[in-house]
Amino acid sequence: MPPPAASTSSTVPVKEDGCSLTGDSFIRPHLRKLSPYQPILPFEVLSTRLGRKPEDIVKLDANENPYGPPPEVFEALGSMRFPYIYPDPESRRLRAALAEDSGLESDYILAGCGADELIDLIMRCVLEPGDKILDCPPTFTMYEFDAGVNGAVVIKVPRKSDFSLDVKRIVEVVEQEKPKCIFLTSPNNPDGSIINDETLLEILNLPILVVLDEAYIEFSGLESRMRWVKKFENLIVLRTFSKRAVALVQERERLFKLLKEVPFLIRIQSYSNFILCEVTSGVDAKKLKEDLAKKGVMIRHYSNKELAGYVRVSVGKPEHTDALMESLKTLY
Repeated sequence: MPPPAASTSSTVPVKEDGCSLTGDSFIRPHLRKLSPYQPILPFEVLSTRLGRKPEDIVKLDANENPYGPPPEVFEALGSMRFPYIYPDPESRRLRAALAEDSGLESDYILAGCGADELIDLIMRCVLEPGDKILDCPPTFTMYEFDAGVNGAVVIKVPRKSDFSLDVKRIVEVVEQEKPKCIFLTSPNNPDGSIINDETLLEILNLPILVVLDEAYIEFSGLESRMRWVKKFENLIVLRTFSKRAVALVQERERLFKLLKEVPFLIRIQSYSNFILCEVTSGVDAKKLKEDLAKKGVMIRHYSNKELAGYVRVSVGKPEHTDALMESLKTLY
C-alpha cells in the first residue's frame, strides 16, 4: 500500500502562554518595535510612479555620484579571470593600494561593502544590548537605526541652530550617561558642515569611542583624519568610494549661487556634494518636493522635527542644475 498522503490542513502552533505562534514571534522583541529605515526610491520605482523613463528623471535626492565610476573600473571588472571564485576576504590588494594612497599602514585598514556595513560591524563588535551611543542630530540617520537593530540606547545631543556640535553638552552627557561611542560626520549629512580640529580633539579626549564618518571629505578640500588613528586609540575613521567626484565641487558653487535667486530658499553653506535649504515665505517644503517630482526632479524632504521646513539638494551635472532651476522658476 502507498504511504498515507501528507495532511494539507493548516495548524497554528500555540505558545505556553496560550497565544498563537506567528512568524513575528521568532523576531527579537526590540526589532519588532523598530520603525523601518526609509531609503531613497531607486530609478525603477521612480520611473513607474512618475510615468517617466529613468533617463528623464533628475535624481538629486541621494547624494550620489552622477558620473559613475571611471572607465577603468568597468575594464577591470570585465577582465576578471575568476569572477566565480570567492574573493579575498581580507581584501589584501585593496588595502595595500589604500595604504599607499593614504600613507597609513594596511594593518590599520578594514574594507567593507560600503559604510553601512562597517557602521553595523562596529556596533556589533562594541555594543552589548542596553549600551548607550551618543548621536548628534540632525545627521545621518543610519547611526540611530543600526543602534536600534543592535539593541543599543541612543542618547541625543541636538546640534546648535547653525548645525555645529554642542560640545559642552556632549561633555556633560558623556560624564553623566557614560555612552560607549559617539558617531560624528564631517562634512555632516544633511547640512554639509565640518568639524574643526579643536572640536574633534576635545571630544577625543573624552572616555568614549569616536567614529568619524568622512564619506564626503573629498568635497571639503580638507585633509582626512585617517592618520590620526595611529595617535588616538579611541578613533575610527570611515571613508567611501561612492561619493568621489571632484567635478561636483565646481558645480556645487554654481548651484549655491543660482539658488540665491529663489526667494523662498535660504541656503546653508556646504562643504559636501549637497546643499541644505530652509523653505520660507509660506512655501511648504513637502509640497515643494512633490511639485518638483511631478516635473521629474527629485530632491530630499525631511519629516523629522529637526529639519521641518528644510529640503536638501544633491549636486548633479550642470544639466541637472539647469533642470532644477528651470523647474523652480515655473513653480512659484
